[in-house]
Amino acid sequence: MQRTIVVTGCTKGIGLAIVETFAHMGFNVAGCARNKGELVELVNKLNVINPDGKHTMLVCDVSKTDEVKMFINAINNTYNRVDILVNNAGVFIPGKVMEENEGTLEHLLQTNVTSAYHISRGFLPAMMKDKSGHIFNICSIASLQAYEAGGSYSISKFAMLGLSKQLRHELKNYGVRVTAVMPGATLTNAWAGADFPASRFIQADDVAKTIKAVYELSSGADVEEIVIRPQLGDI
Repeated sequence: MQRTIVVTGCTKGIGLAIVETFAHMGFNVAGCARNKGELVELVNKLNVINPDGKHTMLVCDVSKTDEVKMFINAINNTYNRVDILVNNAGVFIPGKVMEENEGTLEHLLQTNVTSAYHISRGFLPAMMKDKSGHIFNICSIASLQAYEAGGSYSISKFAMLGLSKQLRHELKNYGVRVTAVMPGATLTNAWAGADFPASRFIQADDVAKTIKAVYELSSGADVEEIVIRPQLGDI
């Protein structure tokens, strides 16, 4: 039986690297993002990488719970099971708690945490029934420590790590693994225009390869947290 991976925020950066990596492994790939054109291009690319797979890409703004639930229903109706869920979709808005715009916290929590909460709940019943499956939550170095201009983004990423820890605790007896992935500065669009050489960053493919390696461990091992930093340290 072909395995299936679901990745939110899958058309750029870390999400894109993950779907390409697992398509090369022969997985069916499902995902969501906001840009329809980019999703169509991605399906075409995945069909070349893995022509025997069933690849489904849907438009979904994860900050809107009604769209999230429609995405969940569509995927559950398309695939018999989901083997891997990667909660990757998120948004970064730099700022300080006392200076950022009103509503920033709510928007970041909804996009970065609440979406992952609902999506996990949408796919977990089948995983728990089958006593298998793996959830990867893309957190951040910002999940571990406060930093300048972290603001509500850092708060949301602390919350995402909390969600991962709670899921790990609740699911360990059901054979479902949960891993929080905390990358440092990764060369994605979030750093566009930054005055640093590419060598100063983690590559998105580094994160994807790490997730692949952790997934391929035996079912008796659960890597609870992964921290990846640039070789020269945080930016």
